[in-house]
Amino acid sequence: MKGLLRLRDLSTEKIQEIIDYAEKLKGGYKVSYPDKRFATLFFENSTRTHYSFMSALMNLGIQVLDCNVSASSVQKGETLYDTVRTFESIGVDGVIIRHSKDGYYKELEGIKIPIFNAGDGASDHPTQSLLDLMTIYEEYGRFEGLKCCIVGDISHSRVAHTNIEIMERLGMKVYISGPEEFNDNSALFIPFDEAIKTMDIIMLLRVQFERHQEKMEMSVSEYHEKYGLTLERMNQMKDNAIIMHPAPINRGVEIASECAEAEKSRIYKQMTNGVYVRMAIISMELEGKL
Repeated sequence: MKGLLRLRDLSTEKIQEIIDYAEKLKGGYKVSYPDKRFATLFFENSTRTHYSFMSALMNLGIQVLDCNVSASSVQKGETLYDTVRTFESIGVDGVIIRHSKDGYYKELEGIKIPIFNAGDGASDHPTQSLLDLMTIYEEYGRFEGLKCCIVGDISHSRVAHTNIEIMERLGMKVYISGPEEFNDNSALFIPFDEAIKTMDIIMLLRVQFERHQEKMEMSVSEYHEKYGLTLERMNQMKDNAIIMHPAPINRGVEIASECAEAEKSRIYKQMTNGVYVRMAIISMELEGKL
């Protein structure tokens, strides 16, 4: 299947190639595909990923068909396969899909146009991990030996699951922290206040209330007190350590507002880099280099 579905399908060399190309695009390199059309299909709410992909497509001169799923034939019972097959039949050159189902793309065998995974369930979010890696690489110029702690709702996070796998392959040391109820043992656990003092990267996650079957055991204020990045905690971080977050951020829950806007924060740089990473993978696919 063409496109990009999972980072684990790419070699570390290919991932570095994507980052290098994204940096080249960020530096002003221009490429355009005015004869191409892509469709975006978001079956879950999204701001950053949705409109970052749209910005990437527009920057590449690609025409965008932004599907309003809530007003489409999906509401009449149309399957995901038939929706994508429809766009393929009317001549689009690729589709970008976010879906709540883990591995939704397994239903799309037989689709011949490229499919770009904008997030599936709690499994994978390849372009988010790529933009995170680009941000880290810009900061440190390497991956080997860097220590990153991902903090919060690990069990429901496709970002955490994708990042842990690829960061470890790239030679980073990855830890997780947060409430025990969110610990799925996907990486070595470390107490949050210990992580604050020892990590190069503190990556915070939003509590994904929409994915919880049961109500969270602690209150929002208790969560912030125990696992939130406060100004006091930020001041204990190493001098060259950075703060990251895939967003949307919940100020006053997993991060204090002052920390989100602090000098150590790379949250908005991540968003900027997301456009160039998505331009890179689309361009490389169209050029047969992905």
